[in-house]
Amino acid sequence: MIVQHFLKWLETAKVDQRANAANALARAWLQSDLDFEERANAEAALTLLLDDPSPKVRQKLADVFCAVRGAPPQIVAALAADQPDVAGNVLLRSPLLSDADLVERVRDGDKRTQAIIARRAPIASVVCAALAELGDRHACQSLAENPAAKLAAHSLRRIAERFGQSGAIRTALFARSDLPGDVRHLLMVKVGEVLTEAPLLKRLMGPMRSTRVLREACHRASVELVSKTPAADYPALAEHFRLRGDLTEHFVIRLAAHGRLGFLSAVLKNLLDDDKIRTDAILARGRRNALTAVLKKAGLSESGGNVVVNAIRLWREVADGRTTMGVQEVCYRMMKAVESERDGLPKPGNDDILTLLRAMHLDELRRNAKTHALSITKAA
Repeated sequence: MIVQHFLKWLETAKVDQRANAANALARAWLQSDLDFEERANAEAALTLLLDDPSPKVRQKLADVFCAVRGAPPQIVAALAADQPDVAGNVLLRSPLLSDADLVERVRDGDKRTQAIIARRAPIASVVCAALAELGDRHACQSLAENPAAKLAAHSLRRIAERFGQSGAIRTALFARSDLPGDVRHLLMVKVGEVLTEAPLLKRLMGPMRSTRVLREACHRASVELVSKTPAADYPALAEHFRLRGDLTEHFVIRLAAHGRLGFLSAVLKNLLDDDKIRTDAILARGRRNALTAVLKKAGLSESGGNVVVNAIRLWREVADGRTTMGVQEVCYRMMKAVESERDGLPKPGNDDILTLLRAMHLDELRRNAKTHALSITKAA
């Protein structure tokens, strides 16, 4: 009878009155000591309030039930499917929504709804995958910025593929400790693509030179990326480079010159596609003939193979404590070795390799000089 009177009253009550009544009834359902019949009647009235034409009324229900595990599940489900202004807090906070419920809301395609779900804490990997694939840029940015989001590698990669041109999303992804090395590289490539298309850069350098400069910058950044990548991720990163066509002879030479022999081993395994060849042992202790044979089988030219073998020999001397040198000195010695060969019997490809080694040596000179200048400034 009470419910009948309440429903009759709703027909003539103003919006604010209905909203306040909805709030009071929802709180009573949660907090009051109602008997079974009273609770059932109250729940029936609450369910009918879901059809109220004013979002203010439904919003009051959402405010009360959004974070409560004991809320009526059918009411929570209906509120979650309401317009974003009503559903927002429920989508963001309700513990009653399953992963399947959230994925369904993501698939509905409402941008505001997707952005709200992306801020939940925590978010299961299956929901993250749906957002990474279907969410718009703002939703994916919120997801990337959410430390409670359980983003699998494929989801991180998908966000980078779809929205890597966005500076805000790149910043959010780079800040994540779970970002795989191949995704970091993909984002660096996206930066290069954005810069290549920049009108100012094209006017200053011209399209051909700007493309070449940015390509070389990406190669340098790729080597730097390797130094920050866990060894367990080396195979995946090497495969990423191979699929992009980046496992070139010049890149292998860069790796060797910078002493990234662990990753070089992963690269050679990828190129050789033969698990029986123990590249780690060959790089660490193999004789020159064994090294040359492996590099040749991996596709390096005779000139390129000789340069890499020389670099490996120099880094072995450093590892054994027979000498002390860094990348700058190694590049210099590699360069001088190629120059001495060039003065004798020139080999095909030596000129290109020599140009690369000179560029790397100059890069290291500039880097070390800058580091020294900064240290002097700090000490002053």
